[in-house]
Amino acid sequence: MHLDLVTLIVADYDRAIAFFTNVLGFELAADMPSTTNDGRPKRWVEVRPPGGGTGLLLAQADGDTQVAAVGEQMAGRVGFFLRVDDFEATRQRMVAADVEFVGDVRHEPYGSVVVFRDCEGNKWDLLGPLP
Repeated sequence: MHLDLVTLIVADYDRAIAFFTNVLGFELAADMPSTTNDGRPKRWVEVRPPGGGTGLLLAQADGDTQVAAVGEQMAGRVGFFLRVDDFEATRQRMVAADVEFVGDVRHEPYGSVVVFRDCEGNKWDLLGPLP
């Protein structure tokens, strides 16, 4: 068994798709029409790291409670962890795309790490290869 998807509430599908595919290098795995539980139209949008693995279901906020959760899904904590093979090249690509970093790069026993915010404001750890 494996964890297939994690929902990320976003303000706008297309802006989130652009961030995850163009900035982070994810692949758009699905973008198709769907409906809400009460029959209104929505989209089913999945992005995944190259080669598969656990993906993100990008869910456009629907209603006041979900709108309030955009960017605050983890209540200000780091809630997502992106491990990459080339830490510095990935970080430089993100710098060039004006991604917001929180603090400086640290070198920990589990690899190089720096905190960044996604397009909605959620905090992520960018992690280098395991030592």
